[in-house]
Amino acid sequence: MSGDESNNISAAQIRDDYDRRMAQAAREGTGESPEVPEGEEENDVEMEEPSAEPTPEAESPEDKAKKRKRQQAIERIKKTKDFARRKARRTGEPDDDDDLLADEMVREKQRPLPGQLENCEICGKRFTVTPYSKTGPAGGLLCADCSKKHAGGEKKAAPKKRSAGIGRRQNQSALLDGLASQGTQSLLETCIKKVAENIADVEEFGDLPPPVMHRLSQILARRRAITSTTLDLFIRPQNREINIYDCAKLDTDDYHKILALMPNLNKLNLRFVTPMKDRIFEYMMERDVPIEHLHLDSPNLVTDEVWRRLFIRLGPRFRSLKLWNLDSAFDDETVEVMARHCTQLQRLKFKHLNKIGDKALEAISTIKTLEHLSLHISQETSAEPLLQIVKELGSNLRSLSLEEFYYADDKLIQLIRENCRHLNKLRLAINAEISDQALATLFRDWSNPPLTFADFHRVRDVDTANPGGPPDPIGLASNGFIELMVHSGSKLRTLNVASCRHISYKAYEEVFAEHKRYPELKYLDIAFNGVVDDYLAQCIFRCCPALTRLVVFGCFKIRDIKIPRGVAVIGTVGARLTIDGITQKELV
Repeated sequence: MSGDESNNISAAQIRDDYDRRMAQAAREGTGESPEVPEGEEENDVEMEEPSAEPTPEAESPEDKAKKRKRQQAIERIKKTKDFARRKARRTGEPDDDDDLLADEMVREKQRPLPGQLENCEICGKRFTVTPYSKTGPAGGLLCADCSKKHAGGEKKAAPKKRSAGIGRRQNQSALLDGLASQGTQSLLETCIKKVAENIADVEEFGDLPPPVMHRLSQILARRRAITSTTLDLFIRPQNREINIYDCAKLDTDDYHKILALMPNLNKLNLRFVTPMKDRIFEYMMERDVPIEHLHLDSPNLVTDEVWRRLFIRLGPRFRSLKLWNLDSAFDDETVEVMARHCTQLQRLKFKHLNKIGDKALEAISTIKTLEHLSLHISQETSAEPLLQIVKELGSNLRSLSLEEFYYADDKLIQLIRENCRHLNKLRLAINAEISDQALATLFRDWSNPPLTFADFHRVRDVDTANPGGPPDPIGLASNGFIELMVHSGSKLRTLNVASCRHISYKAYEEVFAEHKRYPELKYLDIAFNGVVDDYLAQCIFRCCPALTRLVVFGCFKIRDIKIPRGVAVIGTVGARLTIDGITQKELV
């Protein structure tokens, strides 16, 4: 028995079915009556009127099998979670019938996969199926041309209106995170953002003042919209400074253009300048550009030799030098050349420079004109060069920032107390050697005026086997925190004590007692100080009337607080927050 016969299919059956269908189609097309069998007279045959519907054609066994398989597929679809979800979305609509929905889902599963060939339902043209192929009126697929015509004739459904509560909740969340301001934005800020949104259509900025252009540069950098075309808007021959915070899409010609078209350039502030090479500095030296403030981030293709020539040629006029993220150049010898020739340098910042160490610090200690010093280098250094810097430069410093100097100890704190008399900013961060007793002694009756900026984040003991710390606390703990606020609380604007986990609950209660006030404190970071709870948070709000931002990551005891108008609370997890009478649960 052949394979076809085993499935109840034979050539004779197929031929008979075909002949029968053709004969019936011919009769329907010509209007002829059926033939009368031989041996019977036409008058003897009783003619019946044709019925309204033709007699249904008997289904073949293969049609029955297909129908049975399709019905089984529909029943399986009805039991799936996807079917339940789609039925819930369409409840109440005209086409929410279960069988129709299941049949539609079966057809979706049977449609050709992307990359396969299919005939267009409308025009019949053969085309390649893609993930974006449209479905026609009868459920088939459409080619690209028919898809456009079909889409043009359809009326777009009106967008669903979002619930008012959802928008209000998102607005309140933005307020809590400090991403939005309370009330209406100023006209200036609104105009700046509108210009940034349509920067591709702007031909020139006109007579915008430098502060507005600076703000535009910040917004465009955040949107990664600084290109060669956009850069032209910031280049003005009469301007003395340029600030571009994302140069990743610029090339060497763009840097040449800045130096060539701005002959009076005094301040050059460029971030992410990876394509900058030696010839840019050589061009700067050839034109003798009168730069006094040089701030560059990631100029890793500039060699040490060119850096040294730059300091020899232009160094005597430099007033500030800020460099970030250098890992392939700028070594100790380069810093020594800088220290010898930059005789008027007042502000110096080195952050994440990989090739400088103790010798570079010793060279920095010889720059007597420095008033602002910020160091965060990658190599581990000894304590002696830092002590030398504070001895030689401390009396002239207005700000001092030292991060990740692991070997700095109480001797450094003692020298700061003895030599520094004019500091308004002090940062001593990421250290596990400085003791709480030394910090308390520093601030107790210190002859230095009150600080406006204090940062002691991650100055604490890091022994995981003893999370409570040693008996004599390491880092900024209760006594040091109390003395800091007694000395500088009246003028502090920014305070960062993140991860100073040895500050006790009692110390917070004393610092933020009911009668205490810190009128200028705007930014406070107490992240990972686990003792802070709802009561202490409300005490902070009461004692700091000017507070605009409070960072509380890791303060899991903050569960239900009422936030004053205009304050951004950053880092709450699962807390019930109330702002302007609206309660919400912030999900992080």
